[in-house]
Amino acid sequence: MPKSFSFEKFKVLSGSMLKLIAIITMLIDHTALLLGEELAVFTEPIFEFGETTVTLYFIMRKIGRLAFPIFCFLVTEGFIHTRNRKRYMLNMFLFAVISEIPYNFMKCGHPFFIAEQNVFFTLLLGVTLLYIYETVNQEALKAGLMFCVAAVAFFLEADYGLRGVLLILLLYALKERPAVKTLLSYPMLSGGFAAFCAFVPINMYNGKRGFIKSGLLKYGFYVFYPLHITVLVIIKIILRQ
Repeated sequence: MPKSFSFEKFKVLSGSMLKLIAIITMLIDHTALLLGEELAVFTEPIFEFGETTVTLYFIMRKIGRLAFPIFCFLVTEGFIHTRNRKRYMLNMFLFAVISEIPYNFMKCGHPFFIAEQNVFFTLLLGVTLLYIYETVNQEALKAGLMFCVAAVAFFLEADYGLRGVLLILLLYALKERPAVKTLLSYPMLSGGFAAFCAFVPINMYNGKRGFIKSGLLKYGFYVFYPLHITVLVIIKIILRQ
């Protein structure tokens, strides 16, 4: 008799590979965002698709939509496997602060921009929700605290906003139900179908850490965010001179 079909054979991506995919797609996205107005190659039409003019900028920004859902999934995995959740959250807070000035330069060209905050704040608020969800036993208190975190996410206007924070909670709460998790995530995604495609690699995760094991490489995952934005901002300034 033929063997029954199993999705398990497609689970070939480690956590390290997911991190690389997230980092690379984020770099592609931010390269187009920061340099798209500086170099004509980004905006030259490649072909027409219906009423849409497809350019290199368009393609790179669509690829970039994959990054955030993967990052959200990775922080839920980090929350599950970390030995010290408070230190995990503290690290996110520190890099949120470190990343703010590069993020501000990316958004508006100067170091002070209070209207929006960088994505580390979104990830931190999401993990804070998970911490409350896991540690507070009194249901009314849990609901009240989670509402407060959601309110902060709404008014803080960090990158991807309240929907991004709630996406992290959903990915964690439905971690044992991948099909349901995938379908219910769609309304919370910024980027439509392009972002939804991120669930292809997410659902190929095999539960293994992969090659990123040392502390140096682990923190390289954090450092890359402010570092690559800083480098791209410098390149943009040079191109404008």
